[in-house]
Amino acid sequence: MTGIQLQGPEVGLDDPILVEGFPGLGLVGKIATDHLVSELDMRHYANVDCEGLPQVGVYRGGDRTVRPPVRIYVSEEHDLLALQSDTPIRAQAIETVADCVTGWIGSLDATPVYLSGLPAERDDRPDVYGIATGDAGDRLDRLDIDAPPEDGVVTGPTGALINRTAQRGHDSVGLVVQSNPQFPDPEAASVLLEDGVAPIADLSIDVDALIDRAEEIRQKREQLARQMQQIGQDESSQAQPLRMYQ
Repeated sequence: MTGIQLQGPEVGLDDPILVEGFPGLGLVGKIATDHLVSELDMRHYANVDCEGLPQVGVYRGGDRTVRPPVRIYVSEEHDLLALQSDTPIRAQAIETVADCVTGWIGSLDATPVYLSGLPAERDDRPDVYGIATGDAGDRLDRLDIDAPPEDGVVTGPTGALINRTAQRGHDSVGLVVQSNPQFPDPEAASVLLEDGVAPIADLSIDVDALIDRAEEIRQKREQLARQMQQIGQDESSQAQPLRMYQ
């Protein structure tokens, strides 16, 4: 049976936030979500077994435990869920996965926070912009998270998730951060956490380790970043100016 498979008892969450970490441009969503899971010591809560996901096992250096490539983690203390993904999603599976995940998020009455990188050359701190579906834009207004300065689209799995959420009239937040278009960008991921995820989820997140280990993280994630560049623009989660599609 495909879907979301719990790895233990259900948890009692009150108006939870779910942070999505499918890999995309600059791997900003993945890097941010990986750090969140580690920093908050979140518990492995469920496996995502939606139709079309790669049937592979993932293991870590120094750890014998093998897990599926897409998983859900939970922190009951912070009323928080995180979707962690270690693999790209094929184009033909994006819609199926988006339907599967969106249905489960809706069943929890959770507010998803979708993460995406916007290709940008920069010399200083990257900007973060907020987009929303349903009534979630009010939350962004209260937190003074700026709207994007120009028209755009979000592609790939993250774009499909936002599309499904909008189609169903549910609340969701999308955070778009200026990112390096070629390489993993831990700096942009740290800004995404500090300026976006932390205020939305009412968290205190230490990103010092993320900055200190930026070069190590780049090296570890370069192969995945190259895979994301090779699979094509519409399959990779990223924000793009709308003029690119006109």
